[in-house]
Amino acid sequence: MEVRHPGVAIFFLFGWVLSAGAETYLSPSAVVAAPGGKALYISEFTAGRVAVFDVAAGKVTRHIELGAAPRGIALSADGSKLYAVVGSLAGEVLVVETATGRLAARIPVGHTPTAPVVGRDGKTLYVCNRFNNNVSEIDLAAGRETGRISVVREPVAAAITPDGAALLVANLLPDSPATAEVVAAAVSLIDLRTRQARNILLPNGSTGLRGISLSPDGKFAYVTHTLGRYQLPTTQLERGWMNTNALSIIDVEDRKALNTALLDQVELGGANPWGVACTADGKWIAVTHAGTHELSVIDRVGLHDKLARLAAGQKVNQVSASAADVPGDLTFLDGLRQRIKLGGRGPRGLAIIGGKACAAEYFSDSLAVVELNSPAGNGTRSIALGPQVPMTTRRKGELLFNDASLCFQHWQSCGSCHPDARVDGLNWDLLNDGIGNPKNVRSMLLAHKTPPAMSLGVREDAQYAVRSGIKYIQFAVRPEEDAAAIDEYLKALQPVPSPHLTRQGKLSPAALRGKTVFQNAGCGSCHSGPEMTSKKSYDVGTSAGIDSGKALDTPTLIEVWRTAPYLYDGRSGTMMDVLTRDNKEDKHGATGRLSKEELRDLAEYVMSL
Repeated sequence: MEVRHPGVAIFFLFGWVLSAGAETYLSPSAVVAAPGGKALYISEFTAGRVAVFDVAAGKVTRHIELGAAPRGIALSADGSKLYAVVGSLAGEVLVVETATGRLAARIPVGHTPTAPVVGRDGKTLYVCNRFNNNVSEIDLAAGRETGRISVVREPVAAAITPDGAALLVANLLPDSPATAEVVAAAVSLIDLRTRQARNILLPNGSTGLRGISLSPDGKFAYVTHTLGRYQLPTTQLERGWMNTNALSIIDVEDRKALNTALLDQVELGGANPWGVACTADGKWIAVTHAGTHELSVIDRVGLHDKLARLAAGQKVNQVSASAADVPGDLTFLDGLRQRIKLGGRGPRGLAIIGGKACAAEYFSDSLAVVELNSPAGNGTRSIALGPQVPMTTRRKGELLFNDASLCFQHWQSCGSCHPDARVDGLNWDLLNDGIGNPKNVRSMLLAHKTPPAMSLGVREDAQYAVRSGIKYIQFAVRPEEDAAAIDEYLKALQPVPSPHLTRQGKLSPAALRGKTVFQNAGCGSCHSGPEMTSKKSYDVGTSAGIDSGKALDTPTLIEVWRTAPYLYDGRSGTMMDVLTRDNKEDKHGATGRLSKEELRDLAEYVMSL
């Protein structure tokens, strides 16, 4: 199983297809330190392998070939076993002997497994099943899944407390109607004795959670995410008017959010925070910024001291006079944080060994190594993990889509509102169709095949929308070649199989019945063809406010299971809401006379597309 050069294969990834072989990009995404800190294991996502990096030598010494794209890796306590999670609809844990590279076991888990975490007893493995919205519990000795614990929506990162009593899970997206008073993603704190989860809601507008880490004593968890100011019309970007980027602190014992500190500065955004880790002595918190290609190094002791002074009623600066002021304070980390520019592009996963922070630089196929005690990042290196392969137009487009360097003051990338080119669960008032009529974010999947763009069809096609987005959302002027590259990336997106399908990718009996109901209810008259849309606009009775009575573009139903909340303003939290509560006049399909069983079958079919 172990090889030094990858063979040729095709991998179906998060929503696009890349070929592996001589011209493969590595896409390092996760980093795990071996016991003793002498080696790092680095998942190379698009190469379908794991690199073993000798820390002292500063180079990759060997590879463990997996034959599939690893979405996360973990090591046993003694370093003898590597656990790599792979697959989509039929996910698996690959158990590999690190000394030989031999595949010891394959354990079936859920849809798009990620973020494996080994229990403190070394006998249990926990795996986040991203699109099943749950966590698998695996008995490692028996080599099988023993149960699943429900969380919220798209769990993508996890960390276990030092005593092994709790698992904290970062859910990528909000799980509520976009018109709710508070729209925010949550951290699920799972009591591993009772297998019950308590969901801790982050501040309003929190979305795009990517990383989570615990303090060495287990008292606090740190979570990276975007904090959208979606209540405001997008008239400017200054001072984080549209998007800010944040580190939320969770009080583990009290099971509540303590506060949220912004990782931006007054005139410089810190877009798309991703990986987060604490030093073993508890002195520093390190955060990768995937959108601005940086590492933040935060004085952890000073951060908590400042928060404690606020809690005691002491004003700590010109902005923050109480704890409630912190999530809006762009100066709160002044004097507590170094912001270090990295040599590579798109830093994501992060590990700390000794006094070094090591970050996987996804788009430059490199590893950043930062000496934490070196002033202003003078000890920073970016080490190539393999031969540097020239970027295709598509790969460049993927980079640009996720690169906040395009944006005025670097506040956001396209991926800030479209994580993985899909949705963030928020409504935004983009001003392209008036003011005071916010719309739900739409997925970029099939956007170029299903014109027009935007809910009211105000952009004739996705090409126009991409260029308008750069100008009016990024507030930037860029060469045409940048927009053309983004077009190529978006055109290459492929749908992910629905979690409502069987493990073999087939429609369930309920969905098969629902397919007949779909046609009988007239849904197929608008949602038709290979893209499940007529590409026309209709007044289906769902527009409201200043848009009342207007015709709306018919969206594709492909991958609709992934794009909640629904309708143009996100008022429907579930597909059943679309078919019942929000279709009282039957203008959006003849669903009013369907039985409860028929409605359930119809929803199951639509959510299987």
